[in-house]
Amino acid sequence: MVDSRPKPHAILVCYPLQGHVIPTINLTIKLAQKGFTITFINTQSTHDQITQKNSQDDIFSSYRGLGLDIRYVTVPDGLPLNFDRSLNHNQFMAALLHVFSAHVEEALLKIMESKIDPPVNCLIADSFFVFPGKLAKKYGLLYISFWTEPALVFTLYYHLHLLKLNGHFGCTGKREDVIDYIPGVQSIKPKDLMSYLQETDTTSICHQIIFNAFEDVRSADFILCNTIQELEPETISALQVEKTFFAIGPVFPSEFNKSDMATSMWSEFDCTHWLDLQQHATVLYVSFGSYAHLTKNNLLEIAYGLLSSKVSFIWVLRPDIVSSDDPNPLPDDFQGETHGRGLIIPWCCQKQVLTHTAIGGFLTHCGWNSILEAIWCQVPLLCFPLLTDQFTNRKLVVDDWNIGLNLCDKNPITKDEVLEKIHQLMYGKSSDEFRNSIKKVKKTLENALGDGGSSERNLDNFIRRVCK
Repeated sequence: MVDSRPKPHAILVCYPLQGHVIPTINLTIKLAQKGFTITFINTQSTHDQITQKNSQDDIFSSYRGLGLDIRYVTVPDGLPLNFDRSLNHNQFMAALLHVFSAHVEEALLKIMESKIDPPVNCLIADSFFVFPGKLAKKYGLLYISFWTEPALVFTLYYHLHLLKLNGHFGCTGKREDVIDYIPGVQSIKPKDLMSYLQETDTTSICHQIIFNAFEDVRSADFILCNTIQELEPETISALQVEKTFFAIGPVFPSEFNKSDMATSMWSEFDCTHWLDLQQHATVLYVSFGSYAHLTKNNLLEIAYGLLSSKVSFIWVLRPDIVSSDDPNPLPDDFQGETHGRGLIIPWCCQKQVLTHTAIGGFLTHCGWNSILEAIWCQVPLLCFPLLTDQFTNRKLVVDDWNIGLNLCDKNPITKDEVLEKIHQLMYGKSSDEFRNSIKKVKKTLENALGDGGSSERNLDNFIRRVCK
C-alpha cells in the first residue's frame, strides 16, 4: 500500500548561540534523513560567522546533494551584523526577546503564502525562544520544542513555580536546604541549580527570557530533548506525565567526527600534527566553550596551576574569554615557560581533539555538548562551571555518574587546588575510577543510538505521532 499521508514539513528555528547551533543542525539532518522536509531559519549573523569561517555559502549544500530536502532561510536578529554580541550580552538577549520573533514570523508567512510543496505543518524551535507557541497557534501548526540541555535542567525551569512557592528562588532570604519536591528529582542542592536560579536579582533580560520561554513551552505539542532515557530515567518519566517528552540524544552526526557539515562560528585550528607527537592519554584539553567568560583572577590561577602541574595541554583561549577588551589575558611568562608541552589556540574542532588518543582529560565549563562529546570519546572531566546550566550539568557528571571531579570545592579558586585536581584527573586511582565509569556511560549512549535503542525508538515514535 502506498502511504498517502503528506510528508512532514517543519520550519526549524535555530537559537543563535554556538552551543545550540550544533545540536540543532544535527537534528535537522537526522529528521531529513527520516523523511522530513526542513526549512531551517538561521540568523544572518550566525550564518555569516559560519560561512565566512568555513568558505560555504549554504551550510546544508552537501547534504542537499545527497538528496535530503533541507531548505535554508536567514533573517536578522534585530542587531547590526558588526555588533559585538559577546561584549554586549544584554542587548543581544533583549533583541532575541523583543525583536527576533517579528523577523521569524515574516519569514514563516512568506514561506506559507508561497504554497510551497509539501505544505508546512509544524514549527520546531529551541525551547529558549519566547514566541514559538504563539506563532504555531496563530498559523495552525504543530509546535515541537527542542531542548538542547539535560532533562534535569528542563524540569527545574519547568517547575520554577515550585521553587518560588518553597522559597528557593525569587524571594529575599532564600532557603539553602536541599530541594526534594521537584517531580522526578530525588534531591538537589541550591548550589547545583542553574546560575540564573541562584541569583537574587530576577529582573534581568535573561530572567525575562526564561520566564516567558517556559510559559510558552507549556503549549508545545511535543518536546524533543538532547538527552538519554537511561541516564535520567526518573526525571524523564516524571516529565512524561506532564508533557509528551522524547529523549532522543545524543544528537550527533551519523559519523561522530567525520561530518563535513560546517557548524563552527569560529575558524578552527588543526591540532592533529601536534597531538600526534604526544604520548597516549597524557594531554589535558582545556576549553571553556563558546560564550561564557572567566574572570581575570580565575584565569590566572588556572594558568599558574597548569604551569605547576607539568602536564601537557591544549588550551582553547578565545580572544574574548575574559573580555573583548582583553585579548591576551595570560601571564607574561606563561607561553615561554610552557613552550613544547603546551599549545594555545583560539578555537578548534573539539570532536577532532577529543577523539585523539593523546587526550587524557578535559578541563571544561560543563557545557552539555562538551559533556556528551567527552563521554563519547571516554575522556574524564575536570569541571569548572561558569554560567546557566553548567552548574547543574556538573552535578550529573560528578555526583551522579562519577565521570569527573570539581576543579575547586571552595571559592576563590587557587593555583594549588588547580594543580592538585589536574593530577587527580590525569593520574592514579581516582583517574582509573573515572575512566571505568565513563566507559559504562559511553556504552549507554551507544546502546541508545543503536538499532532498537531508546533514542532511536523515541525519535521514530515522535515521527509517527507527527505524521498521524
